[in-house]
Amino acid sequence: MNIIEINNLTRKFDNKNAVDDISFEVKEGEIFGFLGPNGAGKTTTISILCTLLQPTSGLATISGHNVINDRDQVRSSIGIVFQDPSLDGDLTAEENLRFHGMVYNIPKEIREERIEYLLKMVDLYDKKDELTKNYSGGMKRRLEIARGLLHYPKVLFLDEPTIGLDPQTRNRIWEYIIDLQEKKGITIFLTTHYMEEAENCSRIAIIDHGKIIALDTPDNLKKDLKGDLITLKTSDNSAAKELIQSCFTIRPEIKGDSLYLYAENGENFVPKLFRALRNLEITSVNVRKPTLNDVFLKLTGREIREETLDAVGRMRESSRGR
Repeated sequence: MNIIEINNLTRKFDNKNAVDDISFEVKEGEIFGFLGPNGAGKTTTISILCTLLQPTSGLATISGHNVINDRDQVRSSIGIVFQDPSLDGDLTAEENLRFHGMVYNIPKEIREERIEYLLKMVDLYDKKDELTKNYSGGMKRRLEIARGLLHYPKVLFLDEPTIGLDPQTRNRIWEYIIDLQEKKGITIFLTTHYMEEAENCSRIAIIDHGKIIALDTPDNLKKDLKGDLITLKTSDNSAAKELIQSCFTIRPEIKGDSLYLYAENGENFVPKLFRALRNLEITSVNVRKPTLNDVFLKLTGREIREETLDAVGRMRESSRGR
């Protein structure tokens, strides 16, 4: 069953399509990853789904509610954890959650019961009376996830939920996310720049220039690259590229000081490659299975690492401005 349905969705800014006639569905209870370069249309799409922005044309529904005509019903069906911190630092953890619960008109008895449960779930109950401005980045993230769950949403939107956090904290937050999806059946819709996190997704959509250019499971996306990735450095990469193209039905790419090519059974293919390039000096060779970062690079022309650095930079600038 689909909990999110998007049909021919378009959003224009100054006659430019930020989102360009996209259509896809998100299944109930799945972890759905949304990836793309900066400016690809991720934020615009999510803003439309969260009723923060109106589409120029097309249709989007969440749990059967139209994001334009049924804004209140949509908002009561979703939880949101923004990329930038949005807690009130002058309130305690408990006060932040209580205020959120009042905004959503959760009855007092139910609200207080859920606040206690969620603070224990994210291991913050012992810190519930501390001002959140004194929290670490990981503690704030965990509290924001708890806040997004307070009104029991059907869909939880997570925009870069672990960016800038240390690996140990990222792993703990992902334990919560997977537990929510498995035990509570909550649908998770997330953006992330960490490809090891994207591996946790049931399916991934990659968007570029406002269009969905790929949508499948992580395994199927990697299989589409057809083979192992071989990275090669030679004394003359241009000559090596021409030789490889003339000897095999393979089209290598030169990026930086290396050649990149895909081949079935990479380890068995390397000796053939060496024979074809016997008149050139080969200074290094590496063979590995493709990753989602390779998929991202192949489809968008950019590495996800570049996107990560940009996003961390924006987050730090935002923090300095507060």
